[in-house]
Amino acid sequence: MNRELKRVSVFVLAMFVALFVAASVIQVISAPTLQADPRNSRTIIASYSAERGSILVDGTPIASSVPVDDRYKFLRTYARPDLYSAVTGYYTLGQGSTGLEDSMNDVLSGTSGTQFFDSLTRTFTGQDPKGASVELTIDPKVQQAAYDALGSLQGSVVAIEPKTGRILAMVSKPGYDPNTLASHDRAAVQQSYSSLLADKSNPLINRAVNSLNPPGSTFKLITAAAAIESGQYTPDSLLPNPPTFTLPGTGTVITNAGEGACGPEAEVSIATALRLSCNIPFAQLGIALGSERIAKMAEAFGYGKSIEVPMASAKSVFSPDLDDAQTAQSAFGQLDVRATPLQTAMVTAGIANGGEVMKPSVVDSVLNPDLSELSGFSPSRFADPISKETADTMTRMMIDDVQSGVASNARISGVDVAGKTGTAQNGSDDPYTLWFTGFAPAADPQVAVAVLVEDGGGRGRSGSGNTLAAPVAKKVIEAVLDR
Repeated sequence: MNRELKRVSVFVLAMFVALFVAASVIQVISAPTLQADPRNSRTIIASYSAERGSILVDGTPIASSVPVDDRYKFLRTYARPDLYSAVTGYYTLGQGSTGLEDSMNDVLSGTSGTQFFDSLTRTFTGQDPKGASVELTIDPKVQQAAYDALGSLQGSVVAIEPKTGRILAMVSKPGYDPNTLASHDRAAVQQSYSSLLADKSNPLINRAVNSLNPPGSTFKLITAAAAIESGQYTPDSLLPNPPTFTLPGTGTVITNAGEGACGPEAEVSIATALRLSCNIPFAQLGIALGSERIAKMAEAFGYGKSIEVPMASAKSVFSPDLDDAQTAQSAFGQLDVRATPLQTAMVTAGIANGGEVMKPSVVDSVLNPDLSELSGFSPSRFADPISKETADTMTRMMIDDVQSGVASNARISGVDVAGKTGTAQNGSDDPYTLWFTGFAPAADPQVAVAVLVEDGGGRGRSGSGNTLAAPVAKKVIEAVLDR
């Protein structure tokens, strides 16, 4: 009998231990996952019971919560979704959140540790809980100019203040209406979400931070910077100038965009090759530098890192382990090189800021419900990839590119614009990916811009970075200078 009681006691004890362990796992280890699960209706109802903070541009809400007479109490609404959907993202039933709604969720929902005392005060004074608001660095005039200039083109625009890292504009097209995803009608939300997912133009993707494309000739800025920073080259250093070039160890022949040599001479300077955007001289320069040196420069500008603005960007790509043939193609932004518009703008902003890249941010301040400032933007250094001397040298070459080179459509009367175009190939028959990146005024830069135009801008392989991307950048720069 005692033996049977002992067995029962051991069994019961084991059950209690198992229950204790299971409860501990659920409450401690699995709690964050369960709370974040969009199917957790209890968490969803709780999150909607408190008024979510607003997302503001120049003091005007572009995302806010309004009271409604249903179980969720508040409905998230979005003003000017065409203009700001890439930045705000969405906050929705059943499909989670994206954009700032996701990356700033703790602040907007009022659950951030920095809001503890405000939440405590509101509880003791009988006030309803409320999240903090987020004021953005976006300039509405610059944002509108970027949106209008991009027009019906599929692509993205990023504009950065070089001295601070403030993002003045972030546009991605095509966009979508997050209001259709913010409805409290789950069936309607699911239908809208499924439709957006099925759209081949991928409107849910914020191309500014998550679209990886071959950077084409805009990458020549990094190759040129690596060459000059090495101390072995100057803008006047000469490179062989044949009309065609066979990649080492292969039968693959590459050409310049014009199908001829880069000018009439047997040799061409780095400055001229950059101004005329010639591939062959940069292919040979890339081989001479080696993939590791170019990769090191790319990484110093941010390649290989996810940049949080605070939305996390995709990592731009350049491999350090390449043979000569691969290095040659990668040196002018082809093969497997990939970059986001944000990354491309950061490269240009670093050159504009004397070689110092500032950490980019779209958030200017966080405001308590009473509009007092909880935290504010403070410029911080991201990296120092090049010296001021190299940056000044790069600037002079980029000015020439606009004034007398292939980036002529970025010219602005009375303003020195420094820039670089890119017309990247995507295979033998696919439309080009078109780029422009630059800054102005060159002597005292107020803005650095990157423009991406996908799918050849609807022109297949007949468009170029100068014809389609540069005019967009020009409009954005003018909007900044006219403020």
